[in-house]
Amino acid sequence: MEGKKLLMLVGDFGEDYEIMVPFQALQMVGHTVHAVCPGKEKGDTVKTAIHDFEGDQTYTEKPGHNFGLNATFNKVDPADYDALVVAGGRAPEYLRREDGVLDMVRHFFEEDKPVAAICHGLQILSAADVINGKTLTAYPACGPEMEAAGADYKDVEATEVVVDGKLVTSPAWPGHPKWLSAFLDVLGTKITHQEKATA
Repeated sequence: MEGKKLLMLVGDFGEDYEIMVPFQALQMVGHTVHAVCPGKEKGDTVKTAIHDFEGDQTYTEKPGHNFGLNATFNKVDPADYDALVVAGGRAPEYLRREDGVLDMVRHFFEEDKPVAAICHGLQILSAADVINGKTLTAYPACGPEMEAAGADYKDVEATEVVVDGKLVTSPAWPGHPKWLSAFLDVLGTKITHQEKATA
């Protein structure tokens, strides 16, 4: 399998698991992943946040990691990439207002390239006006926003995935196994298991 070149949009207080897990897992299976953030350069970091449910009406937020960027936002050309990954957390609410982010996202939809988005990451897709008529899911609190943008929003369990063509979405990080598996399928990545070697 020839590895793909993937672009990943991240930002300060993006969800820790939704940044760290796909960034590492997609590289593990042979893809190149360039993580970028507007206003930051290769070698800079973004602060991640850990979101969880602890009996309150919404999620709690705790400090995560300092995640190192390995590419510079204003030096990458989306045309050089095979697919896009959009992490969730708090970052999407302001990333969607940053110059160049929406144009970058639109490129992947206009060229019919694979896009994996999770949780609040769908807020960026909504702002880019690329989800009208698409079937998708997102963090439940973003559901009304998805419907207002013309999407066929599906309220599914956090462990689930929704695939519409080359768009792969999940409500939150508990969906990583199915979300990443579906994204690999869309990318054409095949993982096989062989019989255990015997002595």
